[in-house]
Amino acid sequence: MEKKEERVSKRSKKTNEKPVVLVADDEPSIRELVQTVLSQQSLEVVTASDGEEALKVSEAQVVDCALVDIRMPKVDGLAVLEQLVLKNIPVIVITAYGTSDVTIEAMRRGAYDFITKPFDIDDLAEKVRKALDYSKTTEVLPIKGSKETSSLMVGMSAAMQEVYKLIGRVASTDVTVLITGESGTGKELVSRAIHYNSPRNKGPFVVVNCAAIPEDLLESELFGYEKGAFTGADERKIGKFELANHGTILLDEIGDMSPMLQAKILRVLQEHVIERIGGTRSIPVDVRVLAATNKDLQSLVKSGSFREDLYFRLNVVQIQLPPLRERKEDIPLLADHFIKKYAAETSKEVTGVTPEVMAALMAYDYPGNVRELENIIARAVALCSGKVLTLDVLPPQVVEPKPALRPLKEVLLEAERRAFRQAVAVAGLDPQAVADLLQVDLDYAKKRLKEWFSSVGSN
Repeated sequence: MEKKEERVSKRSKKTNEKPVVLVADDEPSIRELVQTVLSQQSLEVVTASDGEEALKVSEAQVVDCALVDIRMPKVDGLAVLEQLVLKNIPVIVITAYGTSDVTIEAMRRGAYDFITKPFDIDDLAEKVRKALDYSKTTEVLPIKGSKETSSLMVGMSAAMQEVYKLIGRVASTDVTVLITGESGTGKELVSRAIHYNSPRNKGPFVVVNCAAIPEDLLESELFGYEKGAFTGADERKIGKFELANHGTILLDEIGDMSPMLQAKILRVLQEHVIERIGGTRSIPVDVRVLAATNKDLQSLVKSGSFREDLYFRLNVVQIQLPPLRERKEDIPLLADHFIKKYAAETSKEVTGVTPEVMAALMAYDYPGNVRELENIIARAVALCSGKVLTLDVLPPQVVEPKPALRPLKEVLLEAERRAFRQAVAVAGLDPQAVADLLQVDLDYAKKRLKEWFSSVGSN
């Protein structure tokens, strides 16, 4: 607290001076480029060529915002990040290594934002401006806790970087997270990343697929039962919630859960207790709940098949996973990852693909998303007789894809939803601004925003 007061005192002495941005990167060209750009924004820029120098600069003078590279000599960027966060300095991490683990770890340790090289100059300047505004009103707190690193996800696209950032921000908390996306996009992988980067990572991680278990058995799977509770209950069974105590439970495909079980899940979230079937006492459970679905829960709420109160309990933070067709730039990375995985499993020396194969993989739309791509590569590696995958080992639908005919209403709705997402990214959740951007009626804009963005009210 003493350091914070000292910093505020120093800041008050130079209120008429330019905000100071520290740029720490071991590449001279990056330092010079960023310094030139930010100086044009009426900002004072100080630079450091390694982590040790960055920490010395932050000790010697007031720094209002910092841009820090991950891989630097002497002291690495993550260590610098932790020290700067303790000084209440918002830190934007810059790196060429934007893997899921790196991004999640940076956000978990308190980074304000994350940018991968090569970066867009205008985007960088905008992030710096927002970080400076943030630093005026918010105290930045470090995120503490142990972490077990595990490379669960592959992809460096902008869409996946946003997913990694959200994981890093929510992992250290205990909030309920709703993970949405089409089948095969990796919802379970996201839930595992949240668990393994959380303080609960030493506890159990339990997955329950609500769609795969018959309704009459799901209750006993979740809550367990006492001996003699029903015919065939010859001994006590411990349910998944008790097994997940002090850890995390993922309720996968929760949109398929019956209304009766939804009510029981709501009670667990509200009271943190469960009752075994046939039991007479409440059993306290300390479990973080994550939920995943490929269904539109808001539509299910409107139709009356999903409880609204449970929806809001689950949807404290939502992580929306993009389909693979919307992040095709990740296909080469994913293909390489799966080739290595299945080459090792089959003891084959497959090292890559021909240009024709990569072109075919990039052109395909993957209705089954990442899971389908993995299956395609697994099949190809199994059939491959050489060191590279060729067209003859790909399934017919990839080599000669037939145009998928979809109902026009569905295509138009998807295009409209995409347009509204883009408008919200520019104008925020202001109905009038969105209506002006899209040149639609204000009432129609309000209707769509309320339908697709749950935080928008009716005003």
